[in-house]
Amino acid sequence: MVGERRPVVLRNGTVLTMDGAHQVLNDHDVLVVDDRIAAIGPRLEVPEGTVEIDAANGIVMPGMIDTHRHMWQTAMRGYGADWTLTQYFVWYYLEWGKVFRPQDIHAGNLLGAAEALDAGVTTTVDWSHGLQTTDHADAAVDALRAVPGRFVLAYGNIQDSPASWTAKPEFRDFVTRRMTGDDMLGFQLAFDVTGDPSFPEKPAFEVARELGVPVTTHAGVWGATNDDGIRLMHDNGFMTPQSIYVHAATLSADSYHRIAATGGSISVSTESEQSAGQGYPPTWAIREHGIPVSLSMDTSVWWSGDLFSAMRTTLGADRAREHMAAHARNDTVTHSSLRAEHVVDWATMGGARALGRSSDLGSLEVGKKADIVLLRNENSPAMFPVLNPYGHVAFQAQRSDVDTVIVDGRIVKRDHRLVGVDLQAIRSQVEQTVEHLRAQLGEEAWQKGMNPDIPESKVLDNPYTYTEYRGDTRTSV
Repeated sequence: MVGERRPVVLRNGTVLTMDGAHQVLNDHDVLVVDDRIAAIGPRLEVPEGTVEIDAANGIVMPGMIDTHRHMWQTAMRGYGADWTLTQYFVWYYLEWGKVFRPQDIHAGNLLGAAEALDAGVTTTVDWSHGLQTTDHADAAVDALRAVPGRFVLAYGNIQDSPASWTAKPEFRDFVTRRMTGDDMLGFQLAFDVTGDPSFPEKPAFEVARELGVPVTTHAGVWGATNDDGIRLMHDNGFMTPQSIYVHAATLSADSYHRIAATGGSISVSTESEQSAGQGYPPTWAIREHGIPVSLSMDTSVWWSGDLFSAMRTTLGADRAREHMAAHARNDTVTHSSLRAEHVVDWATMGGARALGRSSDLGSLEVGKKADIVLLRNENSPAMFPVLNPYGHVAFQAQRSDVDTVIVDGRIVKRDHRLVGVDLQAIRSQVEQTVEHLRAQLGEEAWQKGMNPDIPESKVLDNPYTYTEYRGDTRTSV
């Protein structure tokens, strides 16, 4: 059970340490005692009563870290598959986000937390901008506490201004009551900077500074947040090494220089950026400026809830941009700049660095916290042979190949099944939330929200009929 913490050894795996040397250790064991990695080596001697897990033919890697996930929206999984970012904003910010009750936040967080663990994400930043009241915030934390993962509550409220909600006495009371410095639950403030010259977000930054907590912000989002917000943060001294800039897809070189100079990091959500319209996934630009990168999946309203998808889409988008830039110069890329090894690092140590936890999370090293994932699936033809382990993680593996997950020294998934997580109870809560939302919207609005209108347009004629045709280079008639 999750409550127990017995010594655990993973035997004979291919170990991706993700340490400073990025060692790949074949046929090695990893021993966990209490909440720490006690030893790494071949044929380790272990204490009596140690739980033995066969990792042969598998990959042992650090638990993955997602630095930006709107977990409260998970009960609406897949609902917005055909949305644009504008439709997302209208639905949540202007129309229906306000109908979420505390129990709906709880249901979404329960499902999102379980989903993350199941996919080998051992630490997740809950970018929780649906906290209209502290009752909603308490519900969010209660859900995170109920699932045996490691989480960071990034407190936000899209229904009120940052200066307003951070100034309320009940917010301070919540922080005092619930944010106690527990190793398993971190804390950030989550709000965006619009670029208004009056800098209305300044009081919220001052609260964050007073509380000693980082700010995570959607920066460089087309049409919403751009260089003006970065300049305001910088000129007022609010850009710090703890700052996390999400997306950062439409920023200028000047803004990237400011982020690099102040030591902040960027959370890239490639599935989101390439689909919703924040801007082209920016890792190609971030790498040029030497800014630390972490990965995130944003929201299950659209996309997958795992970092395997984040890794492969990030590689694809970055490489596509590199090829397109070369072709525009009538050149050819002969060597890929971004490697599978790099995105595996971003999914593990990248997240640890962003959260200020690189000293105890993000890599498999003796003395570090035991947050460990075993990728092994003897029933999958895609899980052998493992020739290039970084490439296998980034391009071949998927959430169904997550055999074992250990968080803080406790087994929370074993033999492909979550341990100590009541999925039926979570399903029941999620169904109640869906019923509530459908009732609030009404069936017509519910269906229209899920199936946005397709603008009328004429399909271009087939040019290979060798007749007069309507093409994109001809004037329509």
